[in-house]
Amino acid sequence: MEIRNLFQPFELDLVEVTEYESNKHKNTFFEMVFVLDGKGVQIINNNKLPYSCDKLFLVFPQDTHTFEVATPSRFFFIRFNETYLKTQSKEWIQKLEFIFHNSNHSPSCILKTITDKPLIRALVEALIREKINQQPQQEEVIKQLINIIITIAARNILLVLPLALKNQSTINALPLVSYIHQNIYEPKMLLAKTFAKHFNVSPTYISEYFKTQTGQSLQEYITAYKLKLIETRLQFTDMHISEIVDELGFSDASHLNKLFKKYKGVSPSEFKKSVNK
Repeated sequence: MEIRNLFQPFELDLVEVTEYESNKHKNTFFEMVFVLDGKGVQIINNNKLPYSCDKLFLVFPQDTHTFEVATPSRFFFIRFNETYLKTQSKEWIQKLEFIFHNSNHSPSCILKTITDKPLIRALVEALIREKINQQPQQEEVIKQLINIIITIAARNILLVLPLALKNQSTINALPLVSYIHQNIYEPKMLLAKTFAKHFNVSPTYISEYFKTQTGQSLQEYITAYKLKLIETRLQFTDMHISEIVDELGFSDASHLNKLFKKYKGVSPSEFKKSVNK
């Protein structure tokens, strides 16, 4: 199977195809695919779903990916790698991490809000114009447009049930987990009494209430989310353990190491070595 690499922080690519494409491949970078025209089937990790115009897809490193083209199609690809991530602000990276944590790596369109489809199309068309026209500060404008698209993608994923919640009371569950995602870097905001006050629930009942809505206790969910963020840091950044400790509110490096090894079976350094291989 072909493995594709990206040798620059980001890349934009407009592709037009008229026939069946069977070149299944894996990337070592992140890829957003917007369908400008055409119909067919997108295949990610052997899962198939039809594609049509104004759909946006996410393809992650190591996902297998290809298309089956039914009618002449135009795709716009936004590709970016770890180097690009390191140039962004902490807040922007946190938005992207939300996508990492909640996407199920399926070939479904992530745009759940109808009004966002023409918005994304307009942004993509603006990127195409910027790529063609050599204007002052072109690269900065392109970066801003890419970041807006990613932010809109994150907003739409908020509408999808995160972490395969077991309980079907999604109307009640979504605000709970969204509050955790928004405050994961502020430990004081995740204390049971603070959490309970925000949702007007008794502090003695909040964990039971959270489990009723999500299938997990409050602490279980917070721990699982923090572990996923640690994995993301270890896999896609060069952050030191001490930096992750400070950012996620651990008492010290020993605390983080013990927690990670308890749930993952290996130390953070061992995990980083394994993913780098």
